[in-house]
Amino acid sequence: MTAIDPNSLEADHKEARRAQWFTRINKADAWFKVLGLSWMTPILKAAAGDNPRAQVSEIWRLLGVPLVAIAGFLALWAILAPQVQTSLGAIPGPAAVWTETVNLHEDAQRKAQRKATFQERVDERNQQLIDAGRADEVREIGYTGAPSYYDQIWTSIQTVFFGFLLASAVAIPLGILAGLSATANAALNPLIQIFKPVSPLAWLPIVTMVVSAVAASDGGLFAKSFLVSAITVTLCSLWPTLINTALGVASIDKDLVNVSKVLKMNTYSKITKLVLPSALPLIFTGLRLSLGVGWMVLIAAEMLAQNPGLGKFVWDEFQNGSSQSLARIMVAVLTIGIIGFLLDRIMFALQSLFTFSANR
Repeated sequence: MTAIDPNSLEADHKEARRAQWFTRINKADAWFKVLGLSWMTPILKAAAGDNPRAQVSEIWRLLGVPLVAIAGFLALWAILAPQVQTSLGAIPGPAAVWTETVNLHEDAQRKAQRKATFQERVDERNQQLIDAGRADEVREIGYTGAPSYYDQIWTSIQTVFFGFLLASAVAIPLGILAGLSATANAALNPLIQIFKPVSPLAWLPIVTMVVSAVAASDGGLFAKSFLVSAITVTLCSLWPTLINTALGVASIDKDLVNVSKVLKMNTYSKITKLVLPSALPLIFTGLRLSLGVGWMVLIAAEMLAQNPGLGKFVWDEFQNGSSQSLARIMVAVLTIGIIGFLLDRIMFALQSLFTFSANR
């Protein structure tokens, strides 16, 4: 009987554990790519001992080069900014922008504290009325203080998602109809080509007048400025989803269409079991493009509609003309860019969950 070598057995166990570790890393790599953290994969592989020299080279490409590029951009910004003089002084450099970022954060904390104090006083007053047997006099009093920077960010996010969801609810059914019917496509195509290039600045006066006529006051569920901004986002962002949905539906394999006819599938079953699963990759591509367009359109819409979001913040700082205004506007620009990136990552994560597309 052959004796079992303990060293060989231990080596086999180590190799098996190493193989499991690499399998987990490869599975995590897909999500790292979705989240924009693909540089994590070579770091984990290097830690596991998988060709460290090659992994270091990959880390440099995925992480080192972008960090060097960002550092170079910040250095160039810091050097060139003081050379450009405006009516409000020199263009602020990275240090000034960071200072204003901290100031906005501290200001947001102070405003949040004031709002909490106000709400406590209202609650205390209402409780006293209840204790005194005057419950009929209890009422909620809305806080009328200026919104903080974080409140304005949240308002913009709410507005863009409202407009985006409304656009999706219109664009996806129309896209499916256009993809399934050549007649519907011929009818919709001229309208798409005419209205797709229209600027949000052209839509805004029309939307403002319509909303003002339909909503006589701000007493409804949504403020007028919110509706004007959201509907403008809808009108400008529905086209990428509509076009990509129609393209995705029209490009379904003809063999699958013939199978649906053989099985005598009704329209609902055909759409839910055949059309949507096949067209999902292109539909999500359209949704990602639409959300990006909507986020860009929103800032201009908020500036003119005075919806209390980031667009209004930029406009107010421009009108303010203080020595800190330029730095605060640049903080808003960076915030807009970062949020736009995060929104795209969110949509890409949803696309990865619901489709098998390898597109990035």
